[in-house]
Formats: sequence, structure tokens, C-alpha cells
Amino acid sequence: MTTFQANFTTAEYLRRIDKTRKAMAAKGLDAIIVSDPSNISWLSGYDGWSFYTYQAVILTHEGEPVWWGRGMDALGARRTVFMEDDCIRGYDDIYVQNPEKHPMEDLSGLLREKGLEKARLGVEMDNYYYAAAAHATLVRELPEATLQDATGLVNWQRAVKSEREIEYMQRAGRIVEVMHEHILEVAEPGMRKNDLVAEIYAAGIRGADGFWGDYPAIVPMAPSGMDATAPHLTWDDRPMETGEATFFEIAGAHRRYQCPQSRTLFFGEVPQKYRDAESAVLDAIDAGLEQAKPGNRAEDIANAFNATLNKAGFEKDSRCGYAIGISYPPDWGERTISFRRGDQTVLEPDMTFHFMPALWLDDGGLEITEPIRITETGHECFCNTPRKLFVKD
Repeated sequence: MTTFQANFTTAEYLRRIDKTRKAMAAKGLDAIIVSDPSNISWLSGYDGWSFYTYQAVILTHEGEPVWWGRGMDALGARRTVFMEDDCIRGYDDIYVQNPEKHPMEDLSGLLREKGLEKARLGVEMDNYYYAAAAHATLVRELPEATLQDATGLVNWQRAVKSEREIEYMQRAGRIVEVMHEHILEVAEPGMRKNDLVAEIYAAGIRGADGFWGDYPAIVPMAPSGMDATAPHLTWDDRPMETGEATFFEIAGAHRRYQCPQSRTLFFGEVPQKYRDAESAVLDAIDAGLEQAKPGNRAEDIANAFNATLNKAGFEKDSRCGYAIGISYPPDWGERTISFRRGDQTVLEPDMTFHFMPALWLDDGGLEITEPIRITETGHECFCNTPRKLFVKD
């Protein structure tokens, strides 16, 4: 390994691998083929914008994991993974986006080389980075192997964060604080939205308190007015206007660890229904956070939040939170625990979440959200951004 500055110690990677192997054994798996870049990085340290081509980490029950990917990206693996060079395998560029060939043909050869042609192999079938053609190729090339769905197997091992992971998320939390502070400083009626988003990106990448900002796994969501009645619109060049609400769903990021937080800005006099919504959301947040403590279940937070919100005459029919940590595009969630009715996951210290109690009204949206950490006795917020609807004349 020629990594300039490793994000974690080798001992921490080995602890992660041991934990994952126990989960593999419980599923009866001989090996897993990990294609989610967040899981790849968590297991090996690999970090590069190469997930638009096929790449994976192969983990068996013995030895170090093997990083496999495009040949030119093997150079990046040598700079980032904790393993030695003989655990880095690159495939020829002839396999890249070639309708006559598929990279999984090369991976199948590697698996045969490792004696896994008849093994029970776990694959992440419900994953952004593992396509139907990839699966079909593995089935064809390894007819005696058993391919078993292992979606989420590694994700769930990431739920409880290490001390260093918490440190990175705290840095990301400070960065998103600075991003919101900068929005309040520079946003004004008449400002083009794309100019404001450029300011948001600049603040996030500059970082805070001497710590640099990484790229977020989701682009800034910054819709105004009627666009803010929808949750996932981004931006254009229209100027911001008096009498409109704009919510900013953004994230600070540091060493790929994400800390999302949302706040809403209103230009001009705030209509009463927004004040009513603000009051209801803040009360519901307090109720939800009272349940954010070890030993409680994920649904306890959602049930407390929704009961309080409903008493005030508002409803939210989607989940109000999810696990966060290390992530790559297109999502900063860990795709495991959700704050919603029926999620029986028991909360443990050093689990981390985005408590996301957003409301979308008939003429705008209101987002006031908190990234949180479960502690030994309760919870703490990663950010100190004032929890309120922001208003500028």
C-alpha cells in the first residue's frame, strides 16, 4: 500500500472484516462480492470516482479482501486500500462498456482462480451498482456456483460507528453548520438560485475549522415556492423571490462521511400556516428526540414524532429518518434502519441518523432536520444550527 494518509488503521479494517465474516457465516456464504462503493471503502479503504464501471471487493473467510476493478483504477487502489498489492486485481480496458464483453467474465475467472467456482457466493442484488447483466454473466460463467442475495449484509455491519468514524462525522457536522451560516449571509431576493448553490458548494468544499470538505453523496436540494412542494428538486437559474420559502437539504462531508441537515429560509412576512407548521414540527422533533436513546426501537422515534405532529393537524406519510455514515452517490443513507412504524431495530450507542421530519405543504415546503448520534444515555446532535424557520426581509 502507498496510501499517503490512511483514513483508518489496519486494525480497524480487520475488525470490520471479522464482523462481516461472522455475518457471512450466519448466512452460510463462502464469499461475498461487494459492489456498493460505500461497502467497498468501508472494508478496504478504496476511494475513487470509478463506480461508473464495475468494481468489487471479494471477501472470503481467510486472508485479506481482494479489490477488483478497471485496470487503470488499480493505481488508485494502491493509493487507498490497506491491503498489499497482490490483493489488487485490475481487468483489461477491453471489458469497459463493450457490448461484446462484460467485466464479470473477468471476475468469474478470478473467482475460479480462487477456487470459488462451486462456492456459495453472496451478491448485492438490490444495489445501484450491480446490474441485471452483471448477475446474468456470473450465472452463465459460474454454472456450479450458488449465487445468493446478500444485499445489506455489509451495510448492517456499518450501523455502529467507531470512534474515528464519529470524529469524521463531527467534522462533517461542523461543515454543514458553516454551509447554512453562509446561506443566511448571502441569500437575498433576486439572487439566481444557481449562484446561491455555487456559494453552497464553495462553503462545503472549503470545510471548517481547518478540516477539508469532501463531495456530498447527494447534490444540494434547494427548491423554492411551488417547487418546494416536492422533496427532491434541485435548482435552476430563476431568481429567488419575496414571499417564497426555500428549503436547503444539504450535507457536509469529510473523508466520505456524510452529515446532512436541512433548514428553510423565507423571504418577507411569513404566512400563519408556515408558523403553525414550524411550531408543529419543532414540537414533534422534541417528542421524537426524547425517544432517541439506547434500548428504544427505531419506530419509537417515528411514533412519537407522528403522534405529536398529528395532534397539531399535520400528517407525514413517509419515514422521518434513516441511518447515515460513509456514502457515495447517489444516496447519503446507509439503506438499513428507518424511523418509521414497524422498524423494530434496537438503538445502540454510536448509531448515527438523519432525523428528517420534513413537511411539504400546498404551496411550499418546510424542512428542519437534525443529524444525530445515539449515546450511552440518550442522543446528541452533530450540529448547533438554530432549529427554526429562518426569515430575511
